[in-house]
Amino acid sequence: MKYDRVYLSSIGYELAPVVVSTTELETRLQPMYDAHKLPMGQLELLTGITERRWWEPGTRLSQGATAAGRKALQQANYDPKNVDILIYAGVCREQYEPATACAVAANLGISRNATMYDLSNACLGVLNGVVEVANRIELGQARAGLVVSCESAREINDIAVDRVNDAKSLDVFRSSLATFTGGSGAVGVLVTEEDVTRLKRRKLIGGHVRNAPEHNDLCRWGVRSMLPGAVGRAVEAKVPVLFEQVLGTQAGTLVKSGVDLGMKHVMMPFMETHAGEVLKFGVDLGTKTWAGFLSKLGWAKEQIDKVICHQVGAGHRDAILKGFGIENHKDFNTFAYLGNIGTVSLPMTAAIAEEREFLQPGDRVGWLGIGSGLNCLMLGIEW
Repeated sequence: MKYDRVYLSSIGYELAPVVVSTTELETRLQPMYDAHKLPMGQLELLTGITERRWWEPGTRLSQGATAAGRKALQQANYDPKNVDILIYAGVCREQYEPATACAVAANLGISRNATMYDLSNACLGVLNGVVEVANRIELGQARAGLVVSCESAREINDIAVDRVNDAKSLDVFRSSLATFTGGSGAVGVLVTEEDVTRLKRRKLIGGHVRNAPEHNDLCRWGVRSMLPGAVGRAVEAKVPVLFEQVLGTQAGTLVKSGVDLGMKHVMMPFMETHAGEVLKFGVDLGTKTWAGFLSKLGWAKEQIDKVICHQVGAGHRDAILKGFGIENHKDFNTFAYLGNIGTVSLPMTAAIAEEREFLQPGDRVGWLGIGSGLNCLMLGIEW
């Protein structure tokens, strides 16, 4: 993909207010640690993450996305009524329907003639949203589009802590490591045609995509029935027996029917990641995508001034930079203090890098995105 007249006019972001240290999170895993005599400090050692941020309980995703989108519009001094397309691109959504984009659009006062919908593709959602808007601009279907996202890690972390402590299994602990890197935050990216942008900065040059869908089961986040999980088995086995012992066989049978009818419809969120395999196959996919990215844009590796990668953790960052042959000083990262915020991480990190004057006007910048699936998308931007 190549573009001639597409710009990232602004990037707004919203930091979640509650700072959660890795030490604090690890303290909650004390039952698991005691069972295996594990020393404290494992999480930070394995991930390189010191702290992350979470939303206050009950915060709506559309609230965070609205705040970030409003900042993006204000930075560009752009009227929300002139937005032609609004895409909500988070992994986390408020419900199956309607689209979370509708709530954000209502909050921002987006034009009633605008196209608005949710887009989901694991951690690549915002980058895919940028491509969607860019394609419409090149086709003359839009002049400006706003891509927003809000991710929340509090709820799935609470569930993972209980699951690890209940199981006291090293395998369950390992499959939950990626969950414990999770942070919360929101981002908004205003994508416009050349005539709309004021500063003529952050020109989108093009990108390249490559996938390895045979690895679709390495990182999963969703919901599943409590039966036949551990909790479901315990309830199913013990509760009817207790009633039978006290009230007789018929009472036990009746209660078991109630458990079967009720519990099988209860769905519980879960997240499981085979971190080692994700790293291995992710780096392999990334390396192949990187080669195609350089070829597609006609850039030599040495001509790229800076890179912003998806913020997973220290091991992933080190493996990617080494595999791509990129010097460490060209990379800017935020995972140590913000954790992995899914779709929000890469664009938010780029915005912070610009604020810290790491990204300078004229820099050739690579946005190197990867998500479970496995999917990889890289975008080239002249900052």
